[in-house]
Amino acid sequence: MSLLSYVHPTTDSPWGTYLSQVDRVTPYLGPLARWAESLKRPKRALVVDVPIELDDGTVAHFEGYRVQHSLSRGPGKGGVRYHPDVTLEEVMALSAWMSIKNAAVNLPYGGAKGGIRVDPKRLSVKELERMTRRYTSEIGIIIGPQQDIPAPDVNTNAQVMAWMMDTYSMNTGATATGVVTGKPIHLGGSLGRVKATGRGVFVTGREAARRIGLPLEGARVAVQGFGNVGSAAAELFVQAGAKIVAVQDHSGTLVNGRGFDLAVLIPHVRETGGVAGFAEAEAVDDEAFWDLPCDILIPAALEGQITAARAQRLQARLVLEGANGPTVPSADDVLAERGILVVPDVICNAGGVTVSYFEWVQDFSSFFWTEDEINLRLDKIMVGALRRIWDTADQHHITLRTATFAVACERILTARAERGLYP
Repeated sequence: MSLLSYVHPTTDSPWGTYLSQVDRVTPYLGPLARWAESLKRPKRALVVDVPIELDDGTVAHFEGYRVQHSLSRGPGKGGVRYHPDVTLEEVMALSAWMSIKNAAVNLPYGGAKGGIRVDPKRLSVKELERMTRRYTSEIGIIIGPQQDIPAPDVNTNAQVMAWMMDTYSMNTGATATGVVTGKPIHLGGSLGRVKATGRGVFVTGREAARRIGLPLEGARVAVQGFGNVGSAAAELFVQAGAKIVAVQDHSGTLVNGRGFDLAVLIPHVRETGGVAGFAEAEAVDDEAFWDLPCDILIPAALEGQITAARAQRLQARLVLEGANGPTVPSADDVLAERGILVVPDVICNAGGVTVSYFEWVQDFSSFFWTEDEINLRLDKIMVGALRRIWDTADQHHITLRTATFAVACERILTARAERGLYP
């Protein structure tokens, strides 16, 4: 039975959104369009049972996934998320977006993604470690430094990557630092990795703002999701003279027209687990977030947040997609009609995987760069990639999202065509 027979996407579901994006770009692929169907079929999907013994002695079972969408340009690359809503369809879509993202910034990777359907907040640290190690052992048959390299994603971090690296190394009999990225620094991690995704959002946002004549000095920024990505991007925008006027996460929505003091807000979020309860702001209804006046909106939470109805209400001039798949296709059309520029996730949040690539290269050479070197290399790659995409958008009179897919799909399908079919 085909993998696709297990998935029943709707128009605005993650996989349905991705398929719509591929359909939109196919007319711009020329002779390579004959290979476009391969973009709609993940190369490999592994569904695993993850049984662990809980602290109370009972045995719990969790369902885990690792999907490799495309390996035409190199080993798979993509994060692992722990979330109660993780599904095979979601992981398929995320792996496909990783294929596009890696090709868009011209990294020598294919696309992959993983996840476990679990609420990690309900697990103790030891339970979390046991689950991570068992999951790593289960997917160990398809991951490796030259096969598929996991990384942190939603609810996973450097500690989780350390457990994964150690488990894989123990099972293979040799230390393999390159099997994951996003590791602790003293285990082969890279300087600059933690804030790399947020930095990429800022760098692409800075370039986009310049192109549309939006000064960052005094610009009003609203951020949805205030984890590593949202908070890091917010800090850089504030350093550039902008002010954060609204923040939203799973705990609530806050507004401060004068601008948040991030030196106080970020420690509050770190200590309490969310923005709720922050004294120097006004709490508003979550749905009101989409009506707030701002110049720049950064959705940095989960996919499917900007629907067509919400897109009609947005007051931003620029949307910077820090999350994966936050805008559904019907909303893309609304935003384009309203003249709101969207810098799509597959280029906007590619800073994380770019520095993951730097980490992977450094692990192989056992030679590590300074954080300044990392940031300079990241900025250069992100700016160059966006300029190539913008030129394609101007040439074909298409959105930046379709242009990003055009550039990325051309690279993926050229590799697919040149490698041919075997046997």
